Amino acid sequence: MAQAKRTQSKPTATEPKPTQAQAKPKAASRRASDAGRVLNRLLIERVTPQLDGGRYPVKRVVGDRVDVGADVIKDGHDQFAARICYRGPGDVTWAHAPLRYEFGPDRFYGSFVVDRVGRWQYSIEAWDDPFATWCDEIRKKFEAGQTIALELVEGALLVEAAARGAQAEARVRLREVAAFLRTDDALVADRVRRGTDAEVATLMAEHGAHRAVTRYPIELEIVVDRRLALFGSWYELFPRSQASTPGVHGTFADAAARLPRLAELGFDVVYLPPIHPIGHSFRKGPNNSLACGPDDPGSPWAIGNAAGGHTAVEPKLGSSEDFEAFVRVAQDHNIEVALDYALQCSPDHPWAREHPDWFHVRPDGSIRYAENPPKKYQDIYPINFWCADRENLWNACRDVLLFWIARGVRIFRVDNPHTKPLAFWEWMIGDIKALHPDVVFLAEAFTRPKRLAALAKVGFTQSYGYFTWRTSAHELRAFVEELAQGELAEFHRPNFFVNTPDILHAYLQTGGRAAFRVRLVLAATLAPTYGIYSGYELCENVAVRPGSEEYLDSEKYQLRHRDWEAAGNLNADIAAINRIRRENPALQQLINIDFHPCENDQILFFHKGLPEDGNDLLIAVNLDPFHSQEAMVHVPVAALGLGPDAEYQVEDLLTGARYTWRGARNYVRLDPGEQVAHVLRVVR
Repeated sequence: MAQAKRTQSKPTATEPKPTQAQAKPKAASRRASDAGRVLNRLLIERVTPQLDGGRYPVKRVVGDRVDVGADVIKDGHDQFAARICYRGPGDVTWAHAPLRYEFGPDRFYGSFVVDRVGRWQYSIEAWDDPFATWCDEIRKKFEAGQTIALELVEGALLVEAAARGAQAEARVRLREVAAFLRTDDALVADRVRRGTDAEVATLMAEHGAHRAVTRYPIELEIVVDRRLALFGSWYELFPRSQASTPGVHGTFADAAARLPRLAELGFDVVYLPPIHPIGHSFRKGPNNSLACGPDDPGSPWAIGNAAGGHTAVEPKLGSSEDFEAFVRVAQDHNIEVALDYALQCSPDHPWAREHPDWFHVRPDGSIRYAENPPKKYQDIYPINFWCADRENLWNACRDVLLFWIARGVRIFRVDNPHTKPLAFWEWMIGDIKALHPDVVFLAEAFTRPKRLAALAKVGFTQSYGYFTWRTSAHELRAFVEELAQGELAEFHRPNFFVNTPDILHAYLQTGGRAAFRVRLVLAATLAPTYGIYSGYELCENVAVRPGSEEYLDSEKYQLRHRDWEAAGNLNADIAAINRIRRENPALQQLINIDFHPCENDQILFFHKGLPEDGNDLLIAVNLDPFHSQEAMVHVPVAALGLGPDAEYQVEDLLTGARYTWRGARNYVRLDPGEQVAHVLRVVR
């Protein structure tokens, strides 16, 4: 249909032409008395922490101290005060914490502690402080020898006003102070000293009237998670490969039999790839082959067949009741179960039959399968999240999570979230955490940095990252410093998986057993959360072909039987490093890391410390899996509270050996055939 032309009417003979004033209306004058206009006496700026102007919440875990900063600006010389206003989930009233002024940065600082899981809010208030102004001025006048009789009366009036609003003992104390300020029987010096002492200042800060309060216009938010969101050791296994007999499909009961050993090794989370029925159409064979035999189990990520979809379990693994029993056994061993949440379907999934419009329908009526040209995944249909029936689709995806949450799962590893809409994740994670704030979402997102950050902003608790591909000292330092010391530290929590079913890095393929030990120590000490995928402890390192990061005979497409106690295994290394992590709170944080000079770029040297706990670790890792390396490392003695020439002892937590060091510059030698790293605790 042709679009109608938009025309402008012309004045007619009977319509007078508009005057210049009418044609160009005069701007309305701005008056201080304009209704609704807020006239703040103070300006509050640069409140931290905040993310994108308050668009997204920052993140903390239970027990964290939230450090808050703000610029509060006022004209003139009058004193003013400021405080943090904060409240936790379910709180109706606001709690308060003081902000203190620091002259150097000309900025206010304060803190509060978040003590429970959920969504918190905080803001800043500032106000004129006439009593502090009085204290400042009367001291100066008294020291200058000026007459201050009237000023003492002014102080008494301020204290009397505060007493009227105080209760019980505070009211009595304030009235006594006011009376003393008014009396002529005491020395002026004593009256000044009493009126300006610390006790009176505290009483007045608590009970004095806040005049002309200015409130920061944004109520900022914090998502507070349980501690496992920050600190934990993960282990990934395929339940179908856990049978004790080679070639036999494993069950949940078989997987449960492995849990005591994983507990002994010190793991907190066992992560299971998809446990749902696997599609038959275009099922993949060994090594991602299109040729599939009758006994090939297929890829668990091709979800759904006649037995059900995302809320069903693969019958060969057992029943839903068997899965719930597996969860209970894990809980008995203080291990949590994480499930894979993969929003894609096999052609046999019930959704493909019942809701074909939820997928990408091609002009010929067929449904498009997944592709990443030139790769083709004929056994998987990607979902169309912006289909016409979007609301029902999104609700169905959310209800899958609610189904498994009802069966004891509180952790979900989300497959390829960067290929789904950010708007969907923000809605869905918000909806789930409003009901179950303890749920943890791990993003398996090997994608561009800004997209990875966006996923963390919209709600993901943790994320895989680029650790697998950072192997040199320079790369590791730059990568970790960005995570720990920049804006990302406010909202992005890394999970340093050393390998995955999809990723066998060249460093592991060529570096032998020493390479596996190096990467284990790095992941477990650089980041508070790390993980390994089954077979890592056996140093499995054969790729499907040169130049590929895919495993030969990948467990994604076939069963794998392993001897977990085979010669050369890393069980002792894993148990030791997980024990060290649990016993040393310095390793349970990310932001407390500092890298320090080492006179050999094949050795990475860093410090992790918690001064309040007296826990300081100096860690040196040989990045060369083939050769011994030695170097002088530069210890941050000042940060350790030591003099430049002090003598001190360090204990290697991996071996128990003790060394006497002196000052900043000390010697290390690491032989990859024997010891790839020092994890040194400063002996206090």
